[in-house]
Amino acid sequence: MPEIAYVNGRFGPLAEAVVPIEDRGYQFADGVYEVVGTYGGCLYALEPHLARLQGNLKALHLPLDIREYGLRAKLMEGIERSGFSETLVYIQVTRGVAPRQHDFPAVPVAPTVVMTFKKLRRLPRDLYDRGVEIISIEDLRWKHCDIKSIALLPNILAKQAATQAGAFEALLVDAEGRVTEGASTSAFCVQAGRLCTAPIGPHILPSITRGILLDLARELGIPIDEEFCTLEQFKEADEVFIAGTTLEAMPVIKIDDAVIGVGTPGTITQQLRAAFMESLDLT
Repeated sequence: MPEIAYVNGRFGPLAEAVVPIEDRGYQFADGVYEVVGTYGGCLYALEPHLARLQGNLKALHLPLDIREYGLRAKLMEGIERSGFSETLVYIQVTRGVAPRQHDFPAVPVAPTVVMTFKKLRRLPRDLYDRGVEIISIEDLRWKHCDIKSIALLPNILAKQAATQAGAFEALLVDAEGRVTEGASTSAFCVQAGRLCTAPIGPHILPSITRGILLDLARELGIPIDEEFCTLEQFKEADEVFIAGTTLEAMPVIKIDDAVIGVGTPGTITQQLRAAFMESLDLT
């Protein structure tokens, strides 16, 4: 089946989708995005994703009410049109098309709304069974990482560094030696049975999957510390895992040259992923 796109009210083949060269998303990365996946053909955690998108639009003073726009209905239409058994949806909203100048357009313009619908291919089970290796790298991002901006150059450079090192992901470390998150994931470590992850704030993206996993941990009675841990604490932890929309909870067995725990996926990581999969209720 061909992958499809939605651009400002029209669906069509992804290969034919275009936006004008003076779109502020292209010129300035002046926009925000969301990524949503399906389980059993149904969009997972859609409402939290849409709520985050609306909050990010507000943060950038980008005038679009996604309910009035009917974004949810258009999402559903795109899912139906695509016809995939499982679909990965990318949503992007920019400030629109205007002559190139740094401040907002003097005359209001319509935001550009783009979506793509692609077949979702989940990671092989053996990765979860054996775990992945990651590297650490300096966190060079801006001071509003809580906004899901399309300005992702530092993340891209970190991800490329991981790829060149043969690693699965790059763990971002701030100037104080604290782990914030991964280049495209949330980061967790486990020490003496306690689950630790960086607190919500401008230094991390408030990941939907992060929130779901923390809720599941509470249901399982796992103690939680939402506080910063240093890179050394991560390397000395009993368990480390990363999480994201298409990742669930992925065990990490090595950071740089440091083996995590005994070098195999940890018990709490496995418990959380099992609880996540069970919560999907795909029967």
